[in-house]
Amino acid sequence: MVIMKNVGFTAWRRTSQIAFILFIFLMPVLNILRIDSDTHELILFGMSWSFGIRPEFYADQTALGALRIAGQFFLKGILPWIVFLAIFPLLGFFTGRLFCGWLCPEGALFELSDFLTLRLLGRRSLYGRSMQNDPQNAKGNRLLFGSLAVLCLVMLPLAGGVALTGYFVKPATVWRQIATGHFTFGVKAGIIGVALYMAITSVFVRHLLCRFVCAAGLMQMLFGWISPISLRLKMDTARISACTDCKGCDKACFMNVTPRRNKRDISCVNCGACVMACNRELGSGKGLFHLGFGKGRALPEENCRKLMPTETARI
Repeated sequence: MVIMKNVGFTAWRRTSQIAFILFIFLMPVLNILRIDSDTHELILFGMSWSFGIRPEFYADQTALGALRIAGQFFLKGILPWIVFLAIFPLLGFFTGRLFCGWLCPEGALFELSDFLTLRLLGRRSLYGRSMQNDPQNAKGNRLLFGSLAVLCLVMLPLAGGVALTGYFVKPATVWRQIATGHFTFGVKAGIIGVALYMAITSVFVRHLLCRFVCAAGLMQMLFGWISPISLRLKMDTARISACTDCKGCDKACFMNVTPRRNKRDISCVNCGACVMACNRELGSGKGLFHLGFGKGRALPEENCRKLMPTETARI
């Protein structure tokens, strides 16, 4: 099944990323999900979520009474977590790492860091020389992008710290303390801790965290890899001769995937950047790549040798 062969991926993807970030920020404000530190209860869709173990349950000292308490704890304490944790394997099985490329707030932050580094240094990485997949002539006005980078480095982690602290302390309390300048230890520790984490990972770690550390990403990666029906990048091998060897698809990928190898890559986040790059080179709707569900065809080895540099073709 072929989908999204000629869609403006970038605009849709940025819209979905911004919308999901706003949703994450608003969830505790709207009492969709947060922990009430005053009552020590979980607030879910405006209602208090507890284990439902009433005091009279403890009065029954029989085995049946113990079983009743255990069952209640399982239904209200363990089962909801199992259901929640099953979301990412299911997403991976059906959509691959689509969540990583289209919704993940951290992924969006890392992409912004890549963009600013590219404009300042001419490469995505802070370390070493430019990589083969870095776009050429990407440097911009250093004063402009340097100022923007500093502003983002200060404001975005602080905003994230305030938003995520609101999941554990009532958001109104957090904002009241910000307005007055008088912070409790919990609010101060929450904001500073999250802000430091976001600043460090966005500057020094970035997509390495997505590839090797993030549990949600790893679950999607594993189940997307074994799934015979998941969403994935495919190449139209019947039109392989149309490739101009511009390497635009390679340079568009911020996850260091080589799309023209036409093999499932566990790092691919189905962002569609290579699809757009190929459409720009060959014409709208004429690109060699598309996103689709199900197994794709493997690129013949002889075509790999024609398309890829010698050392890459041997991989």
